Amino acid sequence: MILDKLLANLSVEVEPFALCHINPGWRMRLPEPPVPLLHFVLRGQGAICGQRDVPRPIAASSMIVIPPGIKHALQADGPIEHERRIGPEQAGSLVCQPDGGKPSDACLVVACGLVKVQHGPALDLFAHLKDMLATDLADEPLVSAAFSRILAEQAGIAPGGAAMTKALMTQCLVHFLRHIASGGSLPWLDALQDPRLGRAVDRILEAPSAGHTVESLAETASMSRSVFADRFAAAFGQPPMALVHQVRMQTAACLLRQEGTLSIDEVAARSGYSSRSHFSAAFSKHHGASPTAFRAGVS
Repeated sequence: MILDKLLANLSVEVEPFALCHINPGWRMRLPEPPVPLLHFVLRGQGAICGQRDVPRPIAASSMIVIPPGIKHALQADGPIEHERRIGPEQAGSLVCQPDGGKPSDACLVVACGLVKVQHGPALDLFAHLKDMLATDLADEPLVSAAFSRILAEQAGIAPGGAAMTKALMTQCLVHFLRHIASGGSLPWLDALQDPRLGRAVDRILEAPSAGHTVESLAETASMSRSVFADRFAAAFGQPPMALVHQVRMQTAACLLRQEGTLSIDEVAARSGYSSRSHFSAAFSKHHGASPTAFRAGVS
């Protein structure tokens, strides 16, 4: 099943989590994140407000993913009497109490960190997310324990801290995606319950160098071309060939990052391009650097 394969091959990158303490009566407005932002409520109760300022209740063990470019706010329980805005220059160090005093026992404590979650090097699982995703993981005590361990690993200097953090975060995200899958909140995740669409996505991910067309992918999915194209775009927020291009470009970048002796021609071929010039032009447009310059920059 394609969903099982996605969850079994998650590639997770997470920046160090910051702690946000919000005392009762306070609201903290946060800037638009450049990549998905993950919140995990460690203690207390409150609400999170999205683009329309509609409060959504949150409590200990709530996990929320905020899409890139979305303003939002965290607030503690009780009538809001004070508000603080955090600018982009402050967003990397949200260790603060909005009223300038010590956090109270009733404060809302939230771990905040930027995350990147992909299937291998290619498919960004939170790409094209239009609104926040939130779920209550109180019935998964291992998640709360894992977050406590993540914070301890990030605060310490023990060898392997980054690897341990990634492993623990992956476990948390699998629990999160399991919960979201049962609620239908993430269109592509819901769509992959259809094995026909899943077969097409699996084909793209497993063979990015194949000569994919909308027609060939529709045939793999056992759908008509028009139905397949419409269902795919609704689920993934882009046409089928746009995902093919994205997967090919990420595959090429991964190959170029690896130490080895693959020539640019070989990278092009493994990424689905028979012409080095066409590959170089496409890669430069997508990544902002030629394949040669990209490789030199990461070596």
